[in-house]
Amino acid sequence: MIDSNAIKNDFPIFKRLVNNEPLCYLDNSATSQKPQIVIDAISNFYTNHNANINRGIHTLSEEATISYEITRSHLAKYINCSIEEIIFTRNATESINLVMYTWAEGNINTNGTSDVILTTEMEHHSNIVPWQVIAKKKEARLEWVKISKDYRLDLEDLKDKLNIPNVKLLCVTYVSNVLGTINPIKEIVKLAHKKGVKVLVDACQIMPSQKIDVKDLDCDFLVFSAHKMLGPTGVGVLYSKKEILEGMEPFLFGGDMILEVHKEDTIWNRLPNKFEAGTPNIADVIALDKALDYLEPLINDIPAFENELVVYGLMELSKIKGLKIIGPSDAKNRLPIFSFTLEGIHPHDLSQILDDQGIAVRSGLHCAEPLHEVLEITSTTRASLYIYNSKEDIDKLILGINKAKKIFKLD
Repeated sequence: MIDSNAIKNDFPIFKRLVNNEPLCYLDNSATSQKPQIVIDAISNFYTNHNANINRGIHTLSEEATISYEITRSHLAKYINCSIEEIIFTRNATESINLVMYTWAEGNINTNGTSDVILTTEMEHHSNIVPWQVIAKKKEARLEWVKISKDYRLDLEDLKDKLNIPNVKLLCVTYVSNVLGTINPIKEIVKLAHKKGVKVLVDACQIMPSQKIDVKDLDCDFLVFSAHKMLGPTGVGVLYSKKEILEGMEPFLFGGDMILEVHKEDTIWNRLPNKFEAGTPNIADVIALDKALDYLEPLINDIPAFENELVVYGLMELSKIKGLKIIGPSDAKNRLPIFSFTLEGIHPHDLSQILDDQGIAVRSGLHCAEPLHEVLEITSTTRASLYIYNSKEDIDKLILGINKAKKIFKLD
């Protein structure tokens, strides 16, 4: 079983104080903290191996290239795909944009039809804005799958939307970064594929918590970011099926994505290099390998550990007068992401008061403004927990909320 206190010792940031208080970090949906081995990997690369990859035959370049490709191989094994199907980007947002600028550009409204792209009301802006852009550009239509009253994806509405003529793509999050809802993605993919619809899955929130098998899932595209799963910032991943990637044009053009360049023409490189133009974020990709090393022995125990946090958090937070949890009220198919409103206190004010006590939460729209509009909420406070958090952190959060209520004279 996971010992969050022991794990916390591996993360140097927890040795510091924030406003003279021990750091209680509850903003993991935004980014996770980094264990020492990840930080050391970045330092080690720049200290001992710094060179460009795929460019030289000297020792440093060969070492850098090998280490970079080791991470790709590790990731491919981790999600059960081939190395050709792993594309490194800067972040999940860029991964989605890659699909938009390449696959969607070549497949939406190309036959004189009025094509449809589906997204959902619980999506992050990164899985909304690119589809708005391409829909306008290609004169396609964007349709929204609704959420139910219990803050879950309305599968009946999804089935209805999939029956709309000329639906080409469904873009759906595995887990809502606001609601904590875990969507039944495998079932959703099957429903879409029965209608001949491709599926892009935003896996940013699920990758830190569960191991994903893309062959079992059978999605067409899957995107995630290293920084939410103990890795560095500046590294995103796009998985797609080889046959789909081979049919897509490159996203960026220049060095390394080419096989041959002549005055008259250029021949694109093979997969995956075809989609990785220029010098990549070498050190941080290499450090992602160490994040996977750290995560792998824990990953099978994380769901049960997080479910305990969900049960405890829902129970204790619901006792606070005036607090309303914006998310499923039961612990089934849910992560420890607690977004809430507190009567009489704006989320920004609450976040500031909590920060004064060393408690880091997020306030605002969480890059999900359409969801807040649907729910008719101007903003929420969000506490999101991970493997180095404990029930004691939830207790600290509750004490902090009660202190805020006293400051605002709400008790």
